[in-house]
Amino acid sequence: MTGIISAMQEEIQALLHELQQVTTTEKGMRTYYTGTLFSKKVVLVFSRWGKVASAATTTQLINDFEVKEIIFTGVAGAIHQDLNIGDIVIGKNLYQHDLNAFPFYEKFEIPILRKKFLETNDTVKLLEATNVFLATYQQYIALEDSQLFDIQTPKVVHGDIASGDQFISSLKKIKKLNKKLPTAICVEMEGAAVAQVCFEYEVPFSIIRVISDKANDNATIDFPKFANAIASKYALGILKNYFS
Repeated sequence: MTGIISAMQEEIQALLHELQQVTTTEKGMRTYYTGTLFSKKVVLVFSRWGKVASAATTTQLINDFEVKEIIFTGVAGAIHQDLNIGDIVIGKNLYQHDLNAFPFYEKFEIPILRKKFLETNDTVKLLEATNVFLATYQQYIALEDSQLFDIQTPKVVHGDIASGDQFISSLKKIKKLNKKLPTAICVEMEGAAVAQVCFEYEVPFSIIRVISDKANDNATIDFPKFANAIASKYALGILKNYFS
């Protein structure tokens, strides 16, 4: 079974619409939706925002649903100049940009694990699925929605992601992140926490992030609208190809 997590229900709403033979389980103020998605057994859940919420959800998912892999999907802010709204980042290395246990550990180093970042598992199939989705983009995304968010020629990038318990919305913070983590290309609030739980439980993990903003002073889009109209349908298109 594959576990699929997002931080907001809007980000997986299109997947929920396609889910068949659905059963629900209520645990820890979360609803876990188990069923069949494109002939594959899955369990979907939205974790809420932040590292603690996503780690708790991931732990519950692993312990109670015997998942063989976990995929996190949702939005992120770009901190690299080549990324635009509507682009897709398939995660490579996941950093906790707000982790600092110095002088006991180096900056960003996870205590005990002694790792500054955690790698996702083999992403070749996920990248291939994303490229197929982009080739059939108009089958999933309405023209008026792509125009609303000024999405023109979306692309996929395989890159590093920074996670932290803060919403990045200023150029000053972006410059600090660029200096601290020069390989990170986007920022969000959950991925590295999910990656750590999956690493410790030895469960394969991958992550899909859709760029919703430039994480700067203009990061004022309608996030629920973007998540529902764009990110949710990206997840649908990518995972349909991934599971085929």
